[in-house]
Amino acid sequence: MDFQHEVIICIVNEGYSEVAMDAARPAGAGGGTVMRAHGTASPEAEKYYGITVSPHKEIVMILTDKEHRNGIMKALYAACGPTLPAQGIAFALPVDGVAGLGENSAAKQQENGAGA
Repeated sequence: MDFQHEVIICIVNEGYSEVAMDAARPAGAGGGTVMRAHGTASPEAEKYYGITVSPHKEIVMILTDKEHRNGIMKALYAACGPTLPAQGIAFALPVDGVAGLGENSAAKQQENGAGA
């Protein structure tokens, strides 16, 4: 199946969502959605990686076309990677359908029978 859009999920320490978005925008992200979250890292994971993991997190979700995914993810890693204060991780998932995005979204919805 060929997906035209993907959602990038970037989980960072609390207070670093703007750092993530400031990195993602020049790489092609139009915007993002931020949600507060609480991490549940185990003491074993902290010992293995040699870092202290803050339980207070922010989840940045960025919907993008697949052409911009790699550039955005590289920018997120450079600005918010796991060895930086943001201690971020990012991953992308395919998106099956999108409504209300782009200049011609109303026309595309009508073509697909979703409008009117």
